[in-house]
Amino acid sequence: MHRRAINVQVYACADSTYEVEAELSDIKSIDVPLASGVRRAGEPIHDMLLHLVIDAQFNILAARSETRAMPYVGACDQHGDVYERLVGLNLMRGFRLGVKDRLSGTKGCTHLTEMCQVIPTAVLQAFAGDVIDTRQGNAAGDAPFQIDRCHALRREGATVQQYYPRWYRNGEAVDGPSPAVPAPSSSF
Repeated sequence: MHRRAINVQVYACADSTYEVEAELSDIKSIDVPLASGVRRAGEPIHDMLLHLVIDAQFNILAARSETRAMPYVGACDQHGDVYERLVGLNLMRGFRLGVKDRLSGTKGCTHLTEMCQVIPTAVLQAFAGDVIDTRQGNAAGDAPFQIDRCHALRREGATVQQYYPRWYRNGEAVDGPSPAVPAPSSSF
């Protein structure tokens, strides 16, 4: 009936910044009568892009959006440069709450704003092993960022014991994530 696709790509730039392109598309497999007219099967109802420029510390330096397909031409694409409000946010510290505060409801586009939710973890995956050392931790002796961030990578677990023995703690509880990378909160 329906396919929603979200695609996030991260590119390294020569100036030590990174570009993030997040795209969302909604496509129906049948013709759909919309208030604005019939959308033919296979034609996107939504085709949107959110483009960010970030630094290695996850700070958003620039942001813009583009709405290429929409149900209400001349309305859906008239949110202007509202996504520039993302500038100054950090993807790993309070990002999701910041997005909600700056862009929820009628302040922005529901689809673009919703798509923001997947960006922090996509960038974290892009940085892992390249921008962020996922094996040895940082120079201060802190564990790699991923330790104690999910059930599989808990310090007292078998995965850490096998793959990260330096950071394994037999049955010891850990107070929180290491500061090697800004600690993602549940609200990023």
